[in-house]
Amino acid sequence: MLFRRRKPLSLAQRIRAVFWPSKGLLRSIRYIAIRVLRLKATPHAVAAGVAAGVAVSCTPFLGFHFLMAFCLAFILRGNMIAAALGTAFGNPLTFPVIFAAAYRIGIFVLGRAPEKIGEADLFTLLRHLDFAPLWHPILKPVLVGGLPLGAFCGAVFYLLTWQGVRLFQQRRTRQGV
Repeated sequence: MLFRRRKPLSLAQRIRAVFWPSKGLLRSIRYIAIRVLRLKATPHAVAAGVAAGVAVSCTPFLGFHFLMAFCLAFILRGNMIAAALGTAFGNPLTFPVIFAAAYRIGIFVLGRAPEKIGEADLFTLLRHLDFAPLWHPILKPVLVGGLPLGAFCGAVFYLLTWQGVRLFQQRRTRQGV
């Protein structure tokens, strides 16, 4: 193998690299931003794709974010690659914040007080994959709150991405690259 490591990473080092890259999170974020800016599409298509990915990342459907982002990007006539990159907004570091905010918004929208579920009950339900008792107290507020949160975050990222891609493409055409 041409680019293989001489000494392979241990299991602990590989697990650490998943949550905290060796070159830092800022470098990973910068890489995703550059990939989005360099996409060959209109500013609207790139921005709509990123907005679709970000908006879908605010929903509690963890296994389906890519599929949902592709569908939403198709409806918005957005770029599919940008949609996939936009789903990076939801990651293990941001999901607790996103879901806590979505829960608070959902409780407010539904007009009810937060309900308590015992820690032992929660682990028992998750171990047996019994989501029906979790629907009313937890999942419904997160879903209801995730929709306006996703719409807001998607709109903000649409505006930022559209402006960034437009300026990047204008600068590139002026330089003749």
